[in-house]
Amino acid sequence: MLLPLRFALLALLSLLVSPLSAAEVRRPVTILISIDGFRADYLDRGLTPTLTALARQGVSAAMRPSFPTKTYPNHYALVTGLRPDRNGIVGNKMEDAARPGETFTTKNSDDSFWWSQAEPLWVGAEKAGIRTGVMFWPGSNAPYGGIRAQDWFPFSENVTNVQRVNTVLDWLRRPVALRPRFLTLYFDLVDTAGHRHGPDSPELNAAVREADRQLAALRAGLSELHQPANLIIVADHGMAPSSPNRVVWLHDIANPADYHVIDEGPVATIDAVPGHEAALAASLLRPRPHINCMRKADVPQRLHFGRNPRVAPFVCIAETGWLLLDVFPKKWGVDLGSHGYDNAAPEMLALFVAAGPSIKPRGKLPSFDNVDVYPLLRELLSLPPKPGIDGTDTPFKNALKRR
Repeated sequence: MLLPLRFALLALLSLLVSPLSAAEVRRPVTILISIDGFRADYLDRGLTPTLTALARQGVSAAMRPSFPTKTYPNHYALVTGLRPDRNGIVGNKMEDAARPGETFTTKNSDDSFWWSQAEPLWVGAEKAGIRTGVMFWPGSNAPYGGIRAQDWFPFSENVTNVQRVNTVLDWLRRPVALRPRFLTLYFDLVDTAGHRHGPDSPELNAAVREADRQLAALRAGLSELHQPANLIIVADHGMAPSSPNRVVWLHDIANPADYHVIDEGPVATIDAVPGHEAALAASLLRPRPHINCMRKADVPQRLHFGRNPRVAPFVCIAETGWLLLDVFPKKWGVDLGSHGYDNAAPEMLALFVAAGPSIKPRGKLPSFDNVDVYPLLRELLSLPPKPGIDGTDTPFKNALKRR
């Protein structure tokens, strides 16, 4: 009688432990999150309990963006480890002699031609057999060498922040074979509020709070899934106050018959009308208050900018808080917050917070260049170091748990 009783006890024990033994032990994933326009010191405003907790659990820093401190160039720098002059995305608007008469803008950003000078991380990961899911990251809607992330969405401002977070969580609910190990997530609400209302406005603070709430929702969803994650939270640039009262009008300092404007604002890129090069140079290169115009070859070396053929012949950098415009902006008028300035300006410093099972709680790190994020991500994904990039993982040497 003892033997059947023993079998009964073993059977009962197996019923009690089988749910635990059958439960999946999930591998950590890496999620790169961009809060566009989140200036580094917004973290000190007492509005972000989730971000503050993550910074305490891991590391944070005031990160230097690449020049120009614009959205597309810096998002691509973060995922290629190459500064804009080398990754090919030299501005939010740019031209290339190979495409005469065409200007790169958000409207044609799905054309692989513009992104072909540097391989983004999701492509390198896919080549290594790591499945990726990219939510709205600039450049992700254009294949590189015929390869895209397994999951991606073209940007649409009609997709709410809640839907963006839920999409990432839905990807992680899949069976392991279809589940991304590297994911990205993008929020634009802080940047939009900064442009429209300024970096010191109540509207900006409300956007910062909302971005933090979305991060809290993401963390709650990950916890529910028992999904460990290394969260790398960044911004592409900061934001400086600007004003309609601090504008230099290009048509006031040069003859419109002499120039062709490619991009304008805190940094303006300008080409001469053929045959008018000397006249335009004479107008732009004389000393003027609040702006510094130069030939591309004369851009200061520390900005690492001006050698790419896509950089316009003339580059004008406005004093922080000033703008160089050719026409009055149509969307909502002159921005009350702007970016694109010299990346040494304190107002351009960007958010960086990292926390997760692979990251030690090391607190505040010294400032570093944003191209250093790329080798950090490769290490988190167990990808080998990539030679020839501009970034280094040196800033994170003491913050990573070695496997």
